[in-house]
Amino acid sequence: MSLLNSVESDGARSQRHLAAELGIALGLVNAYLKRCVRKGLVKVSQAPARRYAYYLTPHGFTEKSRLTVEYLSSSFSFFRQAKADCADVFEAAKIRNFQNLVLAGKSDLAEVAIISAVECGVSVVAVVDAEGGDTPFVGKNVVSTFADVASPFDAVVVTDVRHARVTFDEAVKLYGPQNVLVPKLLGLRPVARRRGAQ
Repeated sequence: MSLLNSVESDGARSQRHLAAELGIALGLVNAYLKRCVRKGLVKVSQAPARRYAYYLTPHGFTEKSRLTVEYLSSSFSFFRQAKADCADVFEAAKIRNFQNLVLAGKSDLAEVAIISAVECGVSVVAVVDAEGGDTPFVGKNVVSTFADVASPFDAVVVTDVRHARVTFDEAVKLYGPQNVLVPKLLGLRPVARRRGAQ
């Protein structure tokens, strides 16, 4: 969908420019454009200086609209599910008298969690993310490790959607399974111990 948006806004840009704008390799842009041409979504015409210009076909416009609606629909579904899951997690936290929480992972889920925490009456003291940078995220401090969290906290909520299992395992190792909460949509189940394992 991003490629179709870029072609629609200015199809005369070079593939190299499109690759930089989309943050993907030049070869991928070339492959995607060829696929779009084969599917009839994009039309190619020769431009001066041995370059090409790309235009969306009527079928391309229709497909872009369909993908946009699909994306928005899945985004709203994600938001609804994430909000419900965060509310459940925060209710479980309150039952255990966990008031101050740290989010493990800077993501869309973390953003929903921060908003939901206010409504649920719990406090998010920081977001831990090794690649999160120093900039605050939705008004919360972002730190690289749990050791860098400046305020005391009662539990960790996993909000890392890309490396959920690794983040969960690390948090459990540091704080124990009773102090790590996970929204259902991440699909994490405790790993069963093998017989004879200590």
